[in-house]
Amino acid sequence: MIEYVLDASRAAGVRRQVVIVGHEAERVKQSLAHHADVEFALQAEQKGTGHAVMMCRGNFANHNGPVLILTGDAPLIRSESFAALLGDFEQQHAACVIGTAETEHNHGLGRIVREAGGEFLKIVEQKDATPAEAAIREINVGCYVFDCQSLFAALAEVRPNNKQGEYYLTDVAAILKSQGKRVVASKRLDIAEALGVNTRAQLVDIHRVIQARCFERLLAEGVTIVEPSQTYIDPRAAIGPDTVIEPFTAITGPAVIGRGCRIGPNTVVNGSARLADGMVVGPFQQG
Repeated sequence: MIEYVLDASRAAGVRRQVVIVGHEAERVKQSLAHHADVEFALQAEQKGTGHAVMMCRGNFANHNGPVLILTGDAPLIRSESFAALLGDFEQQHAACVIGTAETEHNHGLGRIVREAGGEFLKIVEQKDATPAEAAIREINVGCYVFDCQSLFAALAEVRPNNKQGEYYLTDVAAILKSQGKRVVASKRLDIAEALGVNTRAQLVDIHRVIQARCFERLLAEGVTIVEPSQTYIDPRAAIGPDTVIEPFTAITGPAVIGRGCRIGPNTVVNGSARLADGMVVGPFQQG
């Protein structure tokens, strides 16, 4: 899941990636060790989102400028959304930009509370919300752009004064606003981008959306997918135009398939495959 998030942030222009690890930290570090631009910070005790960000203060000790803070279990978020938030940060001279979306299915999500004129006021978590606040449809997606030095100065003022007894990153926005700094709630995302994975059922939902996006891109590029519901294609695969993918085909990794090929039916193409233009693979073959 985190690979999708890292790829999207790179595409938006992010040059350094700091992954905060905690539970099974070594397994996560090993799985991401091949990324030259990824470094790690350890949150040994899980004391909330604000506490997690505090753990990477040392990584950013000499950084001045924007920091994009993301959740690692939201693989549907798009690079275009990150770029839009970074653009808002620069154009509005903000200390903080909060990525938001609107949904009727807001249970369990932080609500964006605005002033009468529409300016950001605060973020309220579900367990701390009044009935009026709980009815708000605009939600915090968990994606932020902060001015680095302002972020860590404000984090020093965060206190665990909530029902969870945790240090909330969301409190930083209100602290910055109280200091007279500009905080912007930017409705740049759609609700699908906010979807995280906490259950196997949610994992299936996420997989469906990823496949749908992959097929939409390939179809627009001139690839024919005869029956999408009976086909699996890894989003990393590169497939040339005028290639036909027959039903019951699985392309399982970053395969490269040329123009005008015919793949399937009942065929598996491995990620290491490199198929020249015009090749026919299948049926009942493995490439």
